[in-house]
Amino acid sequence: MRIGHGLRGPRAHVTVDISSFDPLDARHAYDDLIKEAAARYHLDPAMIRAVMQTESAFNATAVSRVGAMGLMQLMPDVAAELGADDPMDPRQNIMAGARYLRQLLDAYRGNLPLALASYNAGPGAVKKYGSVPPFKETRTYVKKITGLLADAHD
Repeated sequence: MRIGHGLRGPRAHVTVDISSFDPLDARHAYDDLIKEAAARYHLDPAMIRAVMQTESAFNATAVSRVGAMGLMQLMPDVAAELGADDPMDPRQNIMAGARYLRQLLDAYRGNLPLALASYNAGPGAVKKYGSVPPFKETRTYVKKITGLLADAHD
């Protein structure tokens, strides 16, 4: 008798229907990647999550009107410079965005508002004004993320 042919034994039976799935809150869909990026780049996971929430509302396919892409809304040149060959890939996007946040925090000696303003408006704008630029969008951005961070640590 040949093994695997003509033998009858117990057969596995699996049934799946849509009611067996629990929806995953978008805020937690990327927790493992956020944790990995936070550990690699020595960042608070809440900061990465707050940037993602503010930038894309956790939408991995988001593309802004100016071309920023993915969860952390990376511009194509910045994404490529940070090693994200596919900035729409959630892992690459989160890793590159976290790396960029680390670089900005280091450049501004840990000054979070300046790092966030630079992430939003660009390092040139922060350098030009020597502080958070007087752009309504950037000031709102910095306030929103620092508020989300404060809420996360309450």
